[in-house]
Amino acid sequence: MRAFQRVLAIGALTAPLVIGCAGLASAQEGLSADFGKGGFMANQNGAGVAAVESSVSPDGIAHAGFWILADDNGVSGSFTGSGASWSNG
Repeated sequence: MRAFQRVLAIGALTAPLVIGCAGLASAQEGLSADFGKGGFMANQNGAGVAAVESSVSPDGIAHAGFWILADDNGVSGSFTGSGASWSNG
């Protein structure tokens, strides 16, 4: 009985992996790559947040970066974004 339970447990754990790999193999045209990084700080001098993000997909490419800082002088910030898209048709 224990052997049957082990086989059942292993099958239940590996089935999603096998199905996922099969789905990945059939969806190669939909592959994409993404990157993101961010950070924040808050202390006696003020608070700030910053982030950068890039992505590549079958539909195009994009990149964005920003920062925001609030201190005794007020609030300041900056944003930069760019991208390109194309039709796969």
